[in-house]
Amino acid sequence: MDDFLEAWTAQVPPLRRRYGFRFLGAWVVDDNDEFVWILSYDGPDGFDAADARYYASTDRAALHPDPAQWLETIEHVRLRAILPTD
Repeated sequence: MDDFLEAWTAQVPPLRRRYGFRFLGAWVVDDNDEFVWILSYDGPDGFDAADARYYASTDRAALHPDPAQWLETIEHVRLRAILPTD
């Protein structure tokens, strides 16, 4: 987890922000060795288009070390806000 967090925090948030994403938070569930993060995108093209653009970018391909190498499974969940963020 420590290697993943080091690679992820140094690379992913700055790059995602460059692509217009906003971070609402990131957490580690210590008991399960899980990582959870909430990401948003408010651009006119929508989250899916922005996410595809991010993953297709040469910037994303150049991440080294690639944090994804430490992931066993990935689950994406769409959330709908019922209260505004602070």
